[in-house]
Amino acid sequence: MQNYEYNGFYIEKPMGNNVFSYDKRDNKSIYVPKLISGTLDDVKLGNKVVFNEVDENGEIKAIGLENMVEYVLGNKKIYVFDNHNHAFYFWLKSMMNDEFTRGCKLVHVDQHKDTREPDNYDVDINNIKDVFRYTNEVLNVGSFIKPALQHKIFSELIIIDSLYGFDLDIEPEFVLDIDLDIFSSDMDYIPFDFKLDKIKNLIKKAKVITIATSPYFINQEYAIKVLKELFNYDII
Repeated sequence: MQNYEYNGFYIEKPMGNNVFSYDKRDNKSIYVPKLISGTLDDVKLGNKVVFNEVDENGEIKAIGLENMVEYVLGNKKIYVFDNHNHAFYFWLKSMMNDEFTRGCKLVHVDQHKDTREPDNYDVDINNIKDVFRYTNEVLNVGSFIKPALQHKIFSELIIIDSLYGFDLDIEPEFVLDIDLDIFSSDMDYIPFDFKLDKIKNLIKKAKVITIATSPYFINQEYAIKVLKELFNYDII
């Protein structure tokens, strides 16, 4: 890793998101993209493997984003990235910058609950370098929420992964965490326009928004298209 910053680097050891099926894979490294400031125009598909897994269909090398993007929309800070564990880093970065109040709610819109236990909770949340280490070396796409609750970044977790969840009336203050795999074909039983409208309403109320494109779980070109629809952004 490079100096505890998102400058673009490879993870080559079996840790973080690189732990999945590590011993069964031919490819032994995954890429973590650089973080840039920009707009949704800068959310583009890259050409590097960011998530690698082996299933019944063989080895899957999922291509991720060219860059992670920090995007300011009015008074809202929005972070767009590929693998979902990076949300933990951006939550801490935002909290340190007083972009939301520690102890507010977390609203998690996702096909998956992502509430697995991490290997440990050993992170200094007041040290962004240690948060970076922990996010990339310990956490993975399924284990990044419980540490945020354990360390009292959020007081309450509200999971929206069903029709029932979308009908909840959620009052501010909250941080909104979106996984675009909520729009994957597995979730087609919930109408597209219904999900789009509900998430747009949450976007309006949220203090900070983190968005994962989840390369292994949804086609990335489609995910980027949906992302732009969520923000009424010109679709190229």
